[in-house]
Amino acid sequence: MDGGGALMDLFAETWQYLLDADSWTGGGGLVARLLEQLLLTATALAAAMLLGLPLALWLGHLGRGGFLAVNISNVGRAIPTFALLALLVAADWPGSSDFGPYGRAGLATLIALVLFALPPLITNGYVAMREVSTDVKEAADGMGMSRLQRFRRVELPLALPVVASGVRLALVQVWATATIAALVAGPGLGRIITEGFARNDYAQGMAGAVVVALVALVLEVAAAALQRAVDPMPSGPSPDRDDGLSVDSTSVAVAPTGS
Repeated sequence: MDGGGALMDLFAETWQYLLDADSWTGGGGLVARLLEQLLLTATALAAAMLLGLPLALWLGHLGRGGFLAVNISNVGRAIPTFALLALLVAADWPGSSDFGPYGRAGLATLIALVLFALPPLITNGYVAMREVSTDVKEAADGMGMSRLQRFRRVELPLALPVVASGVRLALVQVWATATIAALVAGPGLGRIITEGFARNDYAQGMAGAVVVALVALVLEVAAAALQRAVDPMPSGPSPDRDDGLSVDSTSVAVAPTGS
């Protein structure tokens, strides 16, 4: 009973902390930390997409580089992001100096998050292109399309749902992982969490964790909606498409058009 009562008290205190307007205002409030983490997440994801997706899509189009794509994914998953961040902060460059709006150790945090985001983007981008139906590619060739036209007008639109699945996975993972910046006194909601527990203010720590979880849920729902929006065949989605690992190529077909 005592343990249950203490837990209920913690939930009540967390709720009160979230309802307190002072918790959301100021440079160290929830709103400021939330915006810092959103900036970190958006920047890291955008950089990872610019670095990883063009290469993955082009290799998938050529049918080469599968070994590279798979092993980049495996290595990226095997290296703990915090260990990488600690190494970057301890090194002479990028170190722990301020980096514009990203704050202390901002560049090190961004590099760590970009490398963390690359595996799902590269794997899904490559697999998406490789799983486009051979019949569809042959139909495009029969229409006289060049390789670039086939890539841009046929393969890429059909691959977009799986590519979007990789972006969706990377987005939520990077958002949740960005809290590690607080471990090197960096920006983000992790500061709310670590400062709360450091001062034995468990309500503050729990409140920060709740906000991280709720925003992750919102991002997941928004990314899922975007994934459905870019699906060229919304009436018949592949059952394997959501996991971003495979696509049932036999279910994909397009009719040649003059567009």
